[in-house]
Formats: sequence, C-alpha cells, structure tokens
Amino acid sequence: MGDQRPIAGRLSPLDMSGEEFRTLGYQLIDRIAAFLDSLPERKVTAAESPSEVRHALRAERKLPIEGADPALLLSQAADLLVEHSLFNGHPRFWGYITSSAAPIGALGELLAAAINPNVGAWLLSPMASEIEAQTIRWIAELLHYPVDCAGLFVSGGNMANLICLLAARQAKGGPDVRTRGIAEARLRLYCSSETHTWIQKAADISGIGTDAIRWIATDNQMRMDGNALRRQISSDLDAGDRPFLVVGTAGTVSTGAIDRLGGLAAVCREFDLWFHVDGAYGGVAAALPDAPAELGGMGEADSVAIDPHKWLYAPLEAGCALVRNPEKLRDAFAYHPPYYRFGVEAINYFDLGP
Repeated sequence: MGDQRPIAGRLSPLDMSGEEFRTLGYQLIDRIAAFLDSLPERKVTAAESPSEVRHALRAERKLPIEGADPALLLSQAADLLVEHSLFNGHPRFWGYITSSAAPIGALGELLAAAINPNVGAWLLSPMASEIEAQTIRWIAELLHYPVDCAGLFVSGGNMANLICLLAARQAKGGPDVRTRGIAEARLRLYCSSETHTWIQKAADISGIGTDAIRWIATDNQMRMDGNALRRQISSDLDAGDRPFLVVGTAGTVSTGAIDRLGGLAAVCREFDLWFHVDGAYGGVAAALPDAPAELGGMGEADSVAIDPHKWLYAPLEAGCALVRNPEKLRDAFAYHPPYYRFGVEAINYFDLGP
C-alpha cells in the first residue's frame, strides 16, 4: 500500500494548516490582482495553435505518481492560464457576448468553495440555500417577473432552457409523461427560425426529438411571425398532434432581435400552451428604464431563462431558470427516495432540477 505516514506534518497530503493556506492564498491573490491591473496592456489572446498550447502544458506527460508542492502547483497553473488564455475581460475583446467576471465574483467563488455547501437539501446548506433563493427573487424582481416564482442556478443558458422545457413537458405533455414517456404523445414545440441551438439539444435530451420542433418564419425584423405560428399550431391540431410549448426569444444570438413576447403570450393563452422566454442573451435588458417595450411580455411567461454570466458579470458558468408556478417545477423533477426525506419545510433544490 506504500507509505501512509503524514507528509510534512499534514494529516493527509491534501491538508493545509491555516498558516500555509493564508500564505499561499495571499500569494495567489497578489498574482491575480497584478494580472487584473496588467490586463489592458496585454494582448486579447496569444492566438496560439492547439499544438502550441498543449506543448506549453506538456500535455504528453503521464499521470504523476506523486503530488506537487502546492506553492509550485499554484504558480505554474497561474503562469499557464495567464500566458495562454483568451481574455473575455479585456477592454478590447469584442468577440461575443460573454462578459468579464466582476472581481467580487472571483472572491465569492473562493468563499463558496471554502464553505463547500451541498445546495441540494436545505439541511445540508441552510444559509447557501437561502442566499440562492433570495438571489432568485431579486433576479425575478429585476426582470419584472413574479417574485414568488421558483428558480435555481445552473451551469448556463443551455441547461436553464432545458429545465424550463422539461417543466413544460410535464405540465402540458399529459399526466403520465414522467412514467410512461412521450413515445405516443406526438408533442410539438414552436420557436422562430432564429432560436439558439439549445432547442435542438433540449428536444433531443428530453426524448421529444428534433422533428417535433416547428421552426416558425420571422418578419423583416427577424421576429417570430405570430400569424404563421397560429397557422402551424392549428395545422398540427388538425393532424392529431399535441402542441405544448412556444419559445419566444429576448435577444437572438445572430441579430439581437426580440420577439413580440406579449403577442406570443396571447397565442399561448388561446391554445393553452406553455410560454417560455429564452432571455439568455438579452433578457436582463428588461431592467433598464428605456428597455424595448417587447421585453414587458417576459412577465407573462410561464418560464424564463437568463445567463447571469453575461449582463450581470457573474463568473462562468451561471445560468438561471425561473418558473412562474413553483409546483410546476417541482412536479417535473421531484422524487422522494428514503435518503431524500429531510423533513424540513424549506427549499430543497434537488426537487427543482436534475
């Protein structure tokens, strides 16, 4: 089994004394602060090839048999990331919408990692669960969305949109969709031809299938054509299909177009469909005093997805799913095996997502 004795006074090879952690932490914080100060003078990217980056990493190395000195490990990792990255926080980075992370976000990540709460059940993470719930309420308020909604943070816009689609599938796909599946349901969902490719991934992952997507034409401003939507829904109903979901977009990736969300909400009420808004790109603009009027319709949605790692400058990755009726989100995900019976009337996030 090898020598299992403590190393250099540590209880285990991964352990650190408070003093060692403090020393290494100060060194790393100094390094990060110097990096942030130097960022405007750096290149946006080193523009290296994959082989050059792998060479810098010495990627051909085998798994080390022994661990590395933590000070050396942190220093080398910092060198690699600082010298061989593309900096989306650079003042001259205009490549895509992902924003720079605010420095407070980096410190928050450090604090969260130190406490390391399991935000699955309230008893395992009482304060972290309440912080998440409060932040969800604040984001809903920022978007002029009902603050008594349910929601949770996930890895990004793809996952946030997927969670909302699964809530819609449960709410509108029939009472047995979770037990018997969707093989005979003939579910249909509707979005504009400008919708982000998350919709294909979600239709695939959820078992609905990409053939169930109805790509609705857009007008001359790249917004979903409401009349074309009505015609397609009516046609599918006549064919014996089951329409269940309409996706409106608050800022398309290609052009930033905003669908007429209020009009789409009216169509959904007319046909009793779930109305979801993909606001990952531009939904947070609803908070602005001069926000486009179309964004007001986001408050009528059954669910909304946004990306705090864009306009809210959270570190990657941070997506957020909001669902108007909390029970609809719980209905889509909750199971209660013996090890999940915590007996506390509080938010248990394992009930609200995958």
